[in-house]
Amino acid sequence: MKALVTGGAGFIGSHISDMLIAQGHEVAVVDNLSTGKKANVPESAAFYEKDITEPDIEEVFEAERPDIIFHTAAQISVSRSVRYPMEDANINTMGALRLLDLCVRYKARKMVFSSSGGTIYGEVPDAPATENYGFHPVSPYGISKMSFEFYLDFYWNEYGLEYTSLRYGNVYGPRQDPHGEAGVVAIFTRLLLEGKTPTINGDGRYERDYIFVEDVARANLACIEKGSGDAFNVGTGVATDVNEIFAALAEAVGFDKPVNYGPPRPGDLIRSLLDISHAREVLGWKPLVSIKEGMKATVDYFRAQM
Repeated sequence: MKALVTGGAGFIGSHISDMLIAQGHEVAVVDNLSTGKKANVPESAAFYEKDITEPDIEEVFEAERPDIIFHTAAQISVSRSVRYPMEDANINTMGALRLLDLCVRYKARKMVFSSSGGTIYGEVPDAPATENYGFHPVSPYGISKMSFEFYLDFYWNEYGLEYTSLRYGNVYGPRQDPHGEAGVVAIFTRLLLEGKTPTINGDGRYERDYIFVEDVARANLACIEKGSGDAFNVGTGVATDVNEIFAALAEAVGFDKPVNYGPPRPGDLIRSLLDISHAREVLGWKPLVSIKEGMKATVDYFRAQM
């Protein structure tokens, strides 16, 4: 099988690329390197430094004729989407639509889309959100992820292009960029390894569903032959707050100072948790890496980089 991974030099896309190659698939990677790193691209993958919003992205489809597209390329900053909603829509909606048109034109079979559980569901105060929870995005980023799922369904019904949407929890792990608007795990890991004390916004009781990046990559590969025309939550089903994240990372690093607390950040969700039973039943997927194991692997990676 020939796979095209958009954003394949980035955090999640590079892990998907590695896993595809390990399973014997032929891989091409597209990335404009705005946030991705060429060093993350597997040596055996064909690499194209191109932007999905530009017309010359068609050259990749013409050269590679992929069977399946793993679409991870995106504008990933929620706060930037609030400041620049047109930029967010240009990349996450218009750029992604360009890919769908090319999939149809070059007869690709399927797209596996990296969607977002936390930002499209909004606040989840009670039981974990199932895929039927309802959409309540509060940012242009969440709106773009939500709307593209509707476009995928349209292309499936209109053109027969198969798709699967994967709605991620808070993904963390090796290769996550600790600068800019990274996840709290990457930011805290870098600070702790530098001997600096992180600052937690508010009381630290903001609960999220943290999922290790290799488990996310396995979920993508599970969609090669399963889950067409459907959406799946990809998380752990376990709520972990920021205080627990700090404690796990501090233990892995050997950091023994108390954390700092600052004012709460406006707009932060109090609780976001995903029900993953649908992915278990249909995809045969479940997370394998515990929070403690994942935190240690993340710390080991960043320590080696430093």
